[in-house]
Amino acid sequence: MISDLNELRKAIDEDRIVPGFQPITALRSGRLTGFELLSRWQHPAFGPILPENFIPLAEQHGLIWELTRQVLRKGFAAARVIADPLLLSINVSPIQLRDSSLVKTLRDLADVGGFPLNRLMIEITESAMCTDLLRAQVVARDLKAMGCRLALDDFGTGYSSLAQLQVLPFDELKIDRIFVSAMTKSRESRKIVASIIGLGHSLGLTTVAEGVETEAQADMLIWLGCEQVQGWLYGKAVPVAQIPGLIAAPPRPISPAMASPGEGWASSNLEALPTQRLSQLQAIYDGAPVGLCFLDRNFRYISLNPRLAEINDIPLADHIGKTVAEVLPELFPRIEAALLAVLNGESLPETDIAIPAKVPGDSPKMLRATFYPAFDEADEVIGISIAVLDLTSEAESAARHSEEATLVAQAAELTHAVEALTQSVQTSSQWASGPGDIRARTRNLGWMEALHPDDLEPAIIAMKNSLDSGVPVDIKYRVGDLEGKWKWIQSRGRPRFAPTGEVVRWYGSVQEIHDLKIEADSRMPVHS
Repeated sequence: MISDLNELRKAIDEDRIVPGFQPITALRSGRLTGFELLSRWQHPAFGPILPENFIPLAEQHGLIWELTRQVLRKGFAAARVIADPLLLSINVSPIQLRDSSLVKTLRDLADVGGFPLNRLMIEITESAMCTDLLRAQVVARDLKAMGCRLALDDFGTGYSSLAQLQVLPFDELKIDRIFVSAMTKSRESRKIVASIIGLGHSLGLTTVAEGVETEAQADMLIWLGCEQVQGWLYGKAVPVAQIPGLIAAPPRPISPAMASPGEGWASSNLEALPTQRLSQLQAIYDGAPVGLCFLDRNFRYISLNPRLAEINDIPLADHIGKTVAEVLPELFPRIEAALLAVLNGESLPETDIAIPAKVPGDSPKMLRATFYPAFDEADEVIGISIAVLDLTSEAESAARHSEEATLVAQAAELTHAVEALTQSVQTSSQWASGPGDIRARTRNLGWMEALHPDDLEPAIIAMKNSLDSGVPVDIKYRVGDLEGKWKWIQSRGRPRFAPTGEVVRWYGSVQEIHDLKIEADSRMPVHS
């Protein structure tokens, strides 16, 4: 920190505090979304001095408002070259947040500079709100009333983040650089970043990672679902004269490694993006002919489909967030041992369960279930995927019964997601529940190595046609196992569209159809 108060006073008097503009970029498209306005002290001897070296001194000695007015006046005037829809982000200090003149001062300075308030993002740190949350609520309400947007800055470093997110109308969540810089080396930091991104998605907030300096960090953030970034990898703060060049520059290309942040790190993303991922899986669940659900390690229902709610004869909404023991007290003792075994990494296909009749005279309910573990990036079990077939209700239809029982027993309806041709970014626990080398084959380009040579090219052509046209994909191919045996697989997928009509990702299912395919082929006439 520059400790000479007199020098700082002189710099403010001589108008030597100037704005710098650091670009903020959309992670997947590489396009600019705006700039953060940062203060720079043009020191005659030391050159540009970063704000962390003089802002605390200004706050301590009552100079923060003089300094802020100087930077905002210049910044708003310069920002006229930042065309709509690009945003301008500015920081508000804890002292300023408690000042009753904050809202009027920002409005007046923006008016003088000719910058529209609906493109202004106000960044508020966690620490700024810890001392007076009620005051922060009033200020936040007034800022939103003017049309400003709000960002919670340095998220994860304060003490009352969840309370603030609950009561304050934030639009954006900024991940502190401390976690971003460590996440490629520290599993704990990576999980914190993943959790913050998941929380942002669940609350409908844009997530922005600060301090991104390496391609590895950018790749991992893409994988985790972060939306925007800023940091030296995407550009340092520049003077206003360089803004037009940054705006005119082509979008920054995504790293070719974006689908694979590192060996051994590929993840199901259920832990990284619980709400978003499970809402995407729900589209698959809803169309499945069997009951499907996902339990966390405490046996709580995280997601399930209407068919399972129907089988349980309990409303779907009455499952979510509750444990199996709470929802089905009569069933839980019968499957507790199986659930505990799955938490230890076991897969339990084709498990028959008899449920006593609820009403005297009724027949007991017969269920057939499969239990499979879901793994995280460290191959630790994070939950349980379950598929259930009601044998009781289907007993009168032998053909349908046989088909659906096979569907459950043979690892059916395996969820997957793809972002581009041959890049599998998520596979289900069933597909990946075998040895590590089998799991690795399902990730990114690895799944292609398992295909029969005769089926590889037709599968790629069919996928490419669907990816180009947006038409649902439905292909059959053979996959080899470790024993050199080939089994027929059917893969189906549908696109998920953005509001603009662009396909953002494909979601689908994979099921083994070997016996059905062989039987169908045997019935086909042979032409001589």
